Amino acid sequence: MANLGDASIQNRDDLERFEAALTLEQRLPERSILDVFVSSAAQHPKSTAVTMLMTGAADETPRRVDYGQLLGMIRQAANMFSALAGPVPGVAYMLPSLVETHVTLWGAETAGYAVPINFLLQPESIAELLKASDAKILVALGPHPQLDIWQKALQLRDQVPGLTLVRVSPPGTPDEDGVVDFGVALKAQPDDHVTFGEPRGGDDVAAYFHTGGTTGVPKLVAHTHRSQLVAAFGGASMCGYTSTDILTATLPLFHVAGTIVAGLSAFMAGVELLIMSPAGLRNPEIVESFWRLVAQHKATLVGGVPTAIGAVLQVPVGDNDISSLRAGLTGAALLPPAVGESFKKATGRNLYEILGMTEASGLISIDPLCGHSGVGSVGWPLPYTKVDVLRLNEDGSLGGVCAAREIGVVTISGDHVSPGYRDPDHNDGVFQDGVLNSGDLGYKDEEGRIYIAGRSKDLIIRSGHNIDPAMIENAMSTHPAVALAAAVGQPDAYAGELPICFVELHPNQDVSSEDLHRHAQNSIDERPAWPKQIYVVNSIPLTTVGKIYKPSLRCEAARLRVIDLVQNELALPDAEVDVVDGGSRGMRVTVTLTEDQRSTVPALDKELAAYLFEARVQVQ
Repeated sequence: MANLGDASIQNRDDLERFEAALTLEQRLPERSILDVFVSSAAQHPKSTAVTMLMTGAADETPRRVDYGQLLGMIRQAANMFSALAGPVPGVAYMLPSLVETHVTLWGAETAGYAVPINFLLQPESIAELLKASDAKILVALGPHPQLDIWQKALQLRDQVPGLTLVRVSPPGTPDEDGVVDFGVALKAQPDDHVTFGEPRGGDDVAAYFHTGGTTGVPKLVAHTHRSQLVAAFGGASMCGYTSTDILTATLPLFHVAGTIVAGLSAFMAGVELLIMSPAGLRNPEIVESFWRLVAQHKATLVGGVPTAIGAVLQVPVGDNDISSLRAGLTGAALLPPAVGESFKKATGRNLYEILGMTEASGLISIDPLCGHSGVGSVGWPLPYTKVDVLRLNEDGSLGGVCAAREIGVVTISGDHVSPGYRDPDHNDGVFQDGVLNSGDLGYKDEEGRIYIAGRSKDLIIRSGHNIDPAMIENAMSTHPAVALAAAVGQPDAYAGELPICFVELHPNQDVSSEDLHRHAQNSIDERPAWPKQIYVVNSIPLTTVGKIYKPSLRCEAARLRVIDLVQNELALPDAEVDVVDGGSRGMRVTVTLTEDQRSTVPALDKELAAYLFEARVQVQ
C-alpha cells in the first residue's frame, strides 16, 4: 500500500525530508488504479468507503459501501465493460455523483479507459467527444424528473455508430430494447477477480478528460495510470489524509478535482467520502443543510469551489456541532481572501487552496492541510514533482527562472504530467519535452510557496501596464454587499484595454455605483487598476464546476463599449451590436445598421479600426 509517511507535511522542510527519506517508487508500489482499491480493501475491508446521501433529509438512511464491497463492484464493472466491448473498451459516462459513478470510472480504467462527460453539454458537443475518444460504451442515468441525461443518451446512440448504451436506474425499472441495465449486468459478473487478463496499468491510458477550462472548445487530455497515481499520492500526502477522515464529496465526477483529490487520493488513504446528493452543492437543499450534515456525519474535511464555499457560508453554522472539522479545502478557481476569512470566522478552521489542472492529472500544488495556511498561496508542489515560474518574453516564449516574487508563467514537470492531448495538434505551446505550460501567471515567495496571479490570457493590459484581474476581484469581494466579482479588460481605442468589473450582489442587497467605485479606490493600491466601470449583474456566468467564465464577460464588456460608441457617441440609436469569442484577434464584433444609416459605414469602420478586435459593419 502507498506509504504516506508517519509525519504530516506542514512546510517546505517537511516536504524535503519526506522526499529524501524514500524514493517515489518505494512510497508508491501501486502500478494500476485497481491496485489502489486492492490495497485499501486489504487494509480497511469493513471501513466505509462511500456514504451516499440522496436528499440530505435529517431522517434519511444513507447508503454505505465499504472498501471490500467497492473493490468487488469495480471488478464487476471492469468485467462487464470487457464483455460488452472487448479488449481495452472506451467507456464514456454521463452520471451525477453516485456510488455507480465511482464504480463506472474505476472499472472503466481497469478494463480500458474512461471518458468522463459533462452531461450539461449539448448533445452535439458530447457526440464529438464520443467520436474523438472512440468510446464504445456510454453509461448514462436513466429517465429522471429533473435531468435530461437519458434523452441526450438516446440521441447520442443514434448519432454515434456502434455505441452500446448502459442505463443506471433503480431496481425494477422496465427493460428497454437495445439497452443494458447497469445493475443487472453488474451482478452477472464475478467480484473476486477480473476475467480479461491483466488489468490496465503503468503508462497505459486510464482516461480522457475533456477540458476547455474557461476558454472555450473542449479538448481530450490523456491520463495514464502512472500519472493519476502520482497525482493522487501527492494529494493524499499534502492533504494529510488518514483513514479517520470523512470528506464531503461535492464536486462532479466528470471533473479532475472530484475524481482525484476528492476521489482517488482519498481512497488511497482509506478516507470515507460523504456524497451530499447527486447534485452536490448545486442542490439548494444541500447548501441550506450543509452545516447540519457536517455535524450529523462528523465530517473532518469539507471541500468545494470558492463560489460553492461562499454559498454555504451564507448559511449560519448555528448550534450545529462541527467540532469534528479539521480543515476546508478549495480549488478549481482562485480563492477571494474574503471567502477564506469568512470560513475561518464561521468555523474556526482554515481554508486551504489547491492548484490543479486537467493536464497535470488533476493536481499541481497544495497548501498543506496540516500546516498553518499561507493566505493567498496554493502551497508547494506535490512530492517528487517540480514547479518553475519562468519569465514571459515579449514574443510569447518562455525565458529563465524568475526571482522570488517576480511574476512569470507557471510550468510543471513530473510523472503526473499528462502525455498530451488525444489530438497531438493541440499540444503546441502546452506540452514540450515533458514540461507543461500551465498558462497561469504566478510567483514564488522566499520560502518557495506558489502564488497564482491569474491566467496569462486574462491579463488586462492598459497602455502597456499589466493588471492582474485577481487584484481587482479580491478587492471588490471584500465589499459586504458583493457575493462575486469578475474583472476583465474592456476594449479602448487609446489604451488598448481598460479594467472593468462585473459584480453579483448577495441576496436582498443594494448598493450604488458610487459606493462601489469608492470601495475600489480605497482597496486597490494601483491606480491604473481602478475599474473604469463597475456593472452590477444578476449573476456572473460560471462553468459547470464554478469557475468564472471570462470569455462571455469579455464579449459583454466589448458589446457595452461598442453600443456606447455607435448609439451614443455616433448617434446611431437603431444600430445592433453582436460580439462573439474567437477569431484571429480573439473577438469578433459585428455592427448591423439600418438602410438609412448606410452613409455612416466608412466613419464607423474607421472608429472600429482603432480597437484590437475583429470588426465588421453590415447593413440590413
